[in-house]
Amino acid sequence: MVQANLEQIPSLKFVRIKNSETVEHFDCGDADLNDFILNKAGLFDMNLLAVSYACMESNRSGRVLAYCSLANDKIAITDFENKTEFNRFRKMQGFPNEKRLKSYPAVKLCRLGVMNQAKNKRIGTKVLNYLKTMFITNNRTGCRFITVDAYINAIPFYAKNGFQMLNSDDDEREPTRLMYFDLMDLVG
Repeated sequence: MVQANLEQIPSLKFVRIKNSETVEHFDCGDADLNDFILNKAGLFDMNLLAVSYACMESNRSGRVLAYCSLANDKIAITDFENKTEFNRFRKMQGFPNEKRLKSYPAVKLCRLGVMNQAKNKRIGTKVLNYLKTMFITNNRTGCRFITVDAYINAIPFYAKNGFQMLNSDDDEREPTRLMYFDLMDLVG
């Protein structure tokens, strides 16, 4: 795993946020992301829809610096304009022709928020590296990709962290773009 430059960052730990736990304070500058971690993450966990993880300072304060929320996903033939584009994607990834699957397993990065005070300290990259490692070393069900519906202004961040656009023909008027990271890039 590529280690982030952790200058001016305290020691970090990653903790799963259980449905009975709450985060008392979080402000990343995005009302929707704040509302999710403060009010909805436990409900999503309780209903088996998404699991959230906090990136926290390991010292006594245990302050949450960032969080992410994950759910199951897939990259499927329906994500592409036509079957030819899907087959081009399959060929690029080196999937065997013997298994003509119509979808491939992924985990969706549903949300990623970094506290305002922790921004520009590479904490978001640290969270992504943690997730990549988590699915390479503890892949319990088979997961080839990490997907994200990236906000337009977050696309450079994800691209810098190895994510690629799934489709180049995404509607320019949409507020997000579907991107993916191939975990096989870290294996071998």
